[in-house]
Amino acid sequence: MSGLDYETVASFAQQGGTLYFAAIFVAGVVWALLPGRREAYRNLSRLPLENDEAEDV
Repeated sequence: MSGLDYETVASFAQQGGTLYFAAIFVAGVVWALLPGRREAYRNLSRLPLENDEAEDV
């Protein structure tokens, strides 16, 4: 029988998936904390405090 039984493949898939999602998470955190994004987040944080002039809302 070959060395690729179900348990081996499942273990590899679990480890690969964990590493993949960890890399995606770290990339998202790094992207969110880039210094160039600071002004955009500052503007977005003030958005709920702005006065809406729309009468039909």
